[in-house]
Amino acid sequence: MIRVLVAEDSATARALLVSLLTAEPDMVVVGEAHTGLEAVEMAERLQPDLVTMDIQMPHLDGIEATRRIMTQSPRPILIVSSTAGHDVEQSLEAMRSGALMVIAKPGGAGTPTHDIDRRQLTTMVRALAQVKVVRRHGSFAQGIMPARATSALAGAEAARRLRGDTTPELVAIAASTGGPAALQAILSTLPARFPVPIFIVQHIARGFTAGLAHWLSGDAAVRVKLAELGEPARPGTVYIAPDDRHLGVRRDASGGLRVQLDNAIPVGTFRPSATYMFRSCAEHVGRGLIAVILTGMGDDGVEGLRSVKQSGGRILAQDEASSVIYGMPREAQRAGIVDQVLGITEMARCIRELAG
Repeated sequence: MIRVLVAEDSATARALLVSLLTAEPDMVVVGEAHTGLEAVEMAERLQPDLVTMDIQMPHLDGIEATRRIMTQSPRPILIVSSTAGHDVEQSLEAMRSGALMVIAKPGGAGTPTHDIDRRQLTTMVRALAQVKVVRRHGSFAQGIMPARATSALAGAEAARRLRGDTTPELVAIAASTGGPAALQAILSTLPARFPVPIFIVQHIARGFTAGLAHWLSGDAAVRVKLAELGEPARPGTVYIAPDDRHLGVRRDASGGLRVQLDNAIPVGTFRPSATYMFRSCAEHVGRGLIAVILTGMGDDGVEGLRSVKQSGGRILAQDEASSVIYGMPREAQRAGIVDQVLGITEMARCIRELAG
């Protein structure tokens, strides 16, 4: 049985969350916190398997409550947030304090998205309740089990082994659960004059992508923005797939790369889809592509990576120790198409070395 603590100051929203969770046969709500201070106290006293955390709460907001829980009584925290205004960036900021993922507050029984919201909430609770978190000290670190000890030169060595005679033209990165923190760890290390563009598909709840781009840009020297149809793909710029659009690439008449957005049917259940992005990049970039698959549930991206492999691109996968959910990278490894498995710090170094 998964034991959940619900922290939410709105009585209506709290009642809805409790009803959705307790309707599941494998979940029980062990406590309801009305304030951030209550959430911290109840997390330590009740020892739940997971905490759902609101951002806007009296006495102590969700960011500080998350920080204190991860310092005093660490456990998986799922931010359940409004997608209105400042709440989006504050929700993402909570990941810097140790939260694992953010989803939108579910709609009530009469709303069109109610069933989707219910499935998203319960699926995420099941997945994150299994994550082994650690006590946090300092401002930013992955709130997961520490990665294995590796040489400081491991990323550079991996790049040396993978470096071929083709100059990289594009980096394409896919991530899902746990992805925002992993992306931040990579992008924050890249120089402003990073020599190629970067495309990103991040599975995240609708309404959070613009905030994600702005949040990631706060620690990055490279430019981070939502992708726009037809714009040139420029070096030193990160293009994030917007809500409900596939992200791809095409060549213009001069041979340059341009952003392609598509509202074609979802691949599997995903739009944007990592498989769509990888296939498009493999077709138009080929050997000049560096494809990266990071932490996340499921197997989106794996079929697209087969195309990358066939076209001669290089494929990097995040390792289990540094992944919040070792789903997407594991499935890529099982398919036998990954060139190098790396921890997130090594990954950042390898991407810099390969591209540079």
